[in-house]
Amino acid sequence: MQEQEKKVDVEETVDTEYMLEPVPMNKRRSTYSQIMVWVGFGYCATGLFVGGTLAGYGGAPGLNLVDALLAIILGEGSLLIMTALLGIAAHKTGLNLSLISRYSYGSKGFIIPMAVMALLTLGWFSSIVGMIADIWGGFIDNPSGITVFSPASWGYEGVPDITLEVLIAVIFWGIVFTISAIRGISAIEKVAKVVCPLILLVAIIAGIGMINEGGGVGSFINKANELDGLGLGTGITAVVGSWVAGAVMGVDMFRFNKSVKAVWWCAAACFVFTNPLLNIVGYIGSVSAGQYNYVAWMMGFSVILALVAVFTWTTSLWTTDNSELYCNSLYTGPILDAVGVKVNRKVLVAICGILGTILGAIGFYQIFFANFINTLGAMAPPLCAPILADYYLVGRKKYDAKLLHKQPKWRWAGVISFIIGAGLGYYFQYVTPLPYNLPSGLFAMIVSVIIYYIIYKFMPDKKADKELMEEL
Repeated sequence: MQEQEKKVDVEETVDTEYMLEPVPMNKRRSTYSQIMVWVGFGYCATGLFVGGTLAGYGGAPGLNLVDALLAIILGEGSLLIMTALLGIAAHKTGLNLSLISRYSYGSKGFIIPMAVMALLTLGWFSSIVGMIADIWGGFIDNPSGITVFSPASWGYEGVPDITLEVLIAVIFWGIVFTISAIRGISAIEKVAKVVCPLILLVAIIAGIGMINEGGGVGSFINKANELDGLGLGTGITAVVGSWVAGAVMGVDMFRFNKSVKAVWWCAAACFVFTNPLLNIVGYIGSVSAGQYNYVAWMMGFSVILALVAVFTWTTSLWTTDNSELYCNSLYTGPILDAVGVKVNRKVLVAICGILGTILGAIGFYQIFFANFINTLGAMAPPLCAPILADYYLVGRKKYDAKLLHKQPKWRWAGVISFIIGAGLGYYFQYVTPLPYNLPSGLFAMIVSVIIYYIIYKFMPDKKADKELMEEL
């Protein structure tokens, strides 16, 4: 009896998601499963939102068709390369983002970027829950007649009220996403395999329908070519900002890949096939139908189409929000472990799910989302710069699993280069724009990589690495 109880205790404490250790090769996932995860991960409403932004949705400045396509190609291409390079490092080491960051930020220094990522994923989770609740609120309407929270009364004019129906939808889907995220990577794969082929098909059909409503391809091209005023660099920043957190988060899923080829296929599934498609559909919808969100557009035709739209929207965002919670626990868990607090991953997922649901219920998406992704696009790319510079420029030999828990507390080259890069990203986005409208976030990341490589040699980091390599 005692032996059985001990066996249960051991099983409960096994870290099946490898929060604090590398993923062994015999625990890696199939390439097809991981590709479907990335299709679902990339299928996020922000892709449509960015397409609408490029089209000047709501009377704002926009980009003509050629510049919009160029912004999508350059922005998504940058995300593809950034994601794949981080993914290869994750695949080779089997480490999640928190653990691999220790080699370039230090055993305590990694807390800084991981705290940033924890806040970002929490913000994304609450935003996506809010997006889904908005759609359900539009579908159900407000038969109760009850308004729970009015943003306008707090000075946020033009922001829709949070009705009882929207609140119920936030709570319901927040609970569903939290429960499935608690189950880990296997649950994310199961959801993705079922919904991903369908959601891509619906998006393509909706895009064709919106072009036809606007008078056909010729009419769309003519209207698109009349747009101007946004600036190509700003457009690229918007594209990058919408998904840079996902690019960095990708490390936590790429560690389950079996090969470098699988890494490239997964990155392409998101940044070649899925997210660019949503950018284009959002752009088409805004130009042709005056609505970048094809789900809201479909709801105006019939009950059946409305049901299809709401179902597609909800399931497509399911894997994305699962990933936000899943990765959040992989940031907060190692942070707490580094300061001597032992917490179960499932408990962390539950806590983040509750907090995110509360934020979604008080209108985080409706009020803060636009500024949230702009700031994200400017300040988040430098976060991965020390990892890229250290792994590809300083040397991969130091990434030995035996040295994971022997890293110095602070890697000053990583901390300093990230802080400078994040500051530059914010400055060039909100204070003084770069010449030729160059994208602030990507520029800041490149600067951070250069700074890291230069100052690494003059910091204690180089000496520490030499001593650690001698131990091997």
